[in-house]
Amino acid sequence: MEILQLKNIGLKLGEKQVLNGLTLSVKSGSIHSILGINAAGKSSLAFLIMGCAGYQPQSGQIFFKNEDITRLAIHQRAQKGLTLAWQEPARFEGLTVQDYIAAGMKEKNHRSIEEALAMVLLDPPAYLQRLVDKTLSGGERKRIELAAVYAMHPELVVLDEPDSGIDILALDNIIALIKGLKKQGTTVILITHREEVSEIADVTSLMCSGCIVQEGKPREVGRRFKSRCIPCPTKIFPSAGEGKAAMARD
Repeated sequence: MEILQLKNIGLKLGEKQVLNGLTLSVKSGSIHSILGINAAGKSSLAFLIMGCAGYQPQSGQIFFKNEDITRLAIHQRAQKGLTLAWQEPARFEGLTVQDYIAAGMKEKNHRSIEEALAMVLLDPPAYLQRLVDKTLSGGERKRIELAAVYAMHPELVVLDEPDSGIDILALDNIIALIKGLKKQGTTVILITHREEVSEIADVTSLMCSGCIVQEGKPREVGRRFKSRCIPCPTKIFPSAGEGKAAMARD
């Protein structure tokens, strides 16, 4: 059963066409990776799924559990069980780490908060009472945000990996975190520019010029990505049709 469906999505930001007739289906309980180079439209897709301001599609529909959520606001989507882990860590100055993680939990308990911190390799006794402020590094903030997502038990989470090249967690730790989310029943959409990270997934979609150009087994799609997209032959294709045609040529 599909938990999320995007049908023929078109998104224009200013004068730039960012998503071009994009169609995507994500199965409930799966890990679905979106693989693509920087500027392929991956983060715009994440923001559109979540309903962030300015990311309202000009065409197409978004369905979550068979309900049309295309026009719902971000807080309404969050109430239905969608959440997004941002490329940049959230800023909630002054809260303790414990209170920050607890804020999104349906059933608040100390043990679950400690488990979430341990999942992102932060020592609970050392962090529970620390303030979320400038004394924390960017990496620590990002880990705490991921811990909060884990503790939240969302129905669907979009994990948007930074394109900065700075690894917040080692690959084996990313795998453990994502598998932990899946084990607790969360559907994961993993947005990445690294084929080795996308291999965690059950299904991978290759994104180019704002549309999905290939979908299938992660290793097969990853091989196409390495051979055809790095380096990108044209950086960004001028149109969805040209992008699809160029990707089809070997």
